[in-house]
Amino acid sequence: MTKSIKKKWFLTVALLLPLLFLLAGCAKRTDDEATQESDTSASQEVTSEESVKGSREDSTKDSQGATSEEITGGSSEGTSEESSTAAAQEESEDKGYIQISQEEAAEMMKRDDGHVIVDVRRPDEYKEGHIVGAINVQNEYILDEPPKSLPDKDQILLVYCRSGRRSKEAAEKLAKLGYTHVYEFGGIITWTGEVETGR
Repeated sequence: MTKSIKKKWFLTVALLLPLLFLLAGCAKRTDDEATQESDTSASQEVTSEESVKGSREDSTKDSQGATSEEITGGSSEGTSEESSTAAAQEESEDKGYIQISQEEAAEMMKRDDGHVIVDVRRPDEYKEGHIVGAINVQNEYILDEPPKSLPDKDQILLVYCRSGRRSKEAAEKLAKLGYTHVYEFGGIITWTGEVETGR
């Protein structure tokens, strides 16, 4: 090989090699960012649910027996956290269901009003542990027809999943199918009440 060809070859490799490393790094970063974004999204969901839970817990202590609207409506001196809770509830109501705290759900579960607790996780997740008395209606199977296990569209449905993402999806789908009393209360990972396994 002549000296000029070697020089051109060396320059080409010297220019292309960093470019290849850069492209490989971008591809790896994209995969890592997607994984991190997924983890961050789940983490933010849980954090958001915990902050909503904390806000409602304080309000509930001050106003035992108050309705959900009275608790989130509050006074004009409300904090930004209360505003975000009210905004989340308004957003859920726009989608046809009502988002409530787990404390409110627990209170509703004590009533003898014919309510149904609906766990929308996969059957294997349900068997590992679910809220006492809950039935399993997997989110992915709520499609164009009302689920056979939920024949009464006027029945109170208390919907939950693992972290709150699937329960919001399921609650919206159930509302679109014509269910009139759909309440979504987040995920079992923050549930402090009784849990049972099996079935």
